[in-house]
Amino acid sequence: MDAHRRAVREATLDTTAALVARHGLRAVTMSRIAQETGIGRATLYKYFPDVEAILVAWHERHVAGHLRRLTEVRGKHGAVAERLEAVLEAYATMAHEQHGTELAASLHRGEHIAQARGEVHDFIRDVLAEAAAVGHVREDVSSDELAHYCTHALGAASTMRSAVAVRRLVMVTMAGVASPSA
Repeated sequence: MDAHRRAVREATLDTTAALVARHGLRAVTMSRIAQETGIGRATLYKYFPDVEAILVAWHERHVAGHLRRLTEVRGKHGAVAERLEAVLEAYATMAHEQHGTELAASLHRGEHIAQARGEVHDFIRDVLAEAAAVGHVREDVSSDELAHYCTHALGAASTMRSAVAVRRLVMVTMAGVASPSA
């Protein structure tokens, strides 16, 4: 039973995101989602009260995927400085990939985004703290403040036209957090 519920929920989230991508946010209705998912409207309303709730759930799943991706990237690199650079590059790449989508734009205005940003901030802060502990990151600014700096600076990747430009942005950001003695 639980597996079926998860499958219906996941199918609903995937279908809704695909509908928004194809037809735009305003064209997506609960009826259309139910029809495309292959479930009844009454069943859909048992899972979600409205389209916005589906989009928020999709975004929460999406952010969890980003955090898993950042965790994987962090785990693939041995040296602290390499881990930091890899995490910042992965974060910037994710920002770049979301550029210009109507779904991303609408969801990044939602109230739930504060929690998502907080989770990403904390993750990056912890990686910065590791790097600071071994002298790779400046210590005259707290890891918390540096995490704000990094997330804001790398958020600009969403406006970059190429992966090369995103890479340059990561390098500038790394230079900004580097310890003067490193």
